[in-house]
Amino acid sequence: MPGMFPTLYPFGIGGFEDKTRATAISFKEQAAYYFNIPDRSFRYHFSYMFVALNMLQCRLAYLYTSFTVKNSNFDAVACELISISPDVLNSLAKKLEQEKKLSTLTSEEQHAFNLLKKVNTISTRIPGSQASKIFIRNEIRNFFAFFGLPQIFFMFNPSAAHSPIFQVIFGDKTIDLSSRFPKIISGRERAL
Repeated sequence: MPGMFPTLYPFGIGGFEDKTRATAISFKEQAAYYFNIPDRSFRYHFSYMFVALNMLQCRLAYLYTSFTVKNSNFDAVACELISISPDVLNSLAKKLEQEKKLSTLTSEEQHAFNLLKKVNTISTRIPGSQASKIFIRNEIRNFFAFFGLPQIFFMFNPSAAHSPIFQVIFGDKTIDLSSRFPKIISGRERAL
């Protein structure tokens, strides 16, 4: 990170997961710290936030992504998946990435594609992913079930120096709140 953002790290130090640091800090904790410090340069940099989030998402995707198969199909799928060469999977991935038609797949690639349909990908705890959005949406719905539907509260906080309402609350009985533009004392006296 110090090499990518020299304006944020002018001395070239302060990068993530520095082995020379006395106390180890996780990537997520350090990123949160940089966004919470009083110096707003990290928060207002045009790309730093996106790079940090992308790195965090990639790390979490590697840690929390798993494949599942139905128990009844596990042995058959495992044997067939082992028999497919990595080259076939790589070429299939490239064709899918380039959004080519499925009719252009070779027989081995078509077999691998059909096999991968039987494998479910599960990824959780990745911020910004569809799974995390569904999880947060379900938490909000649980609040509705527990606390009931949210109510709207209107809080009126008038400026003490300029509001005739505040002046009346303060004790000035000369102000007529029934008039459209009530006459109030001078600004200096109101501020005092």
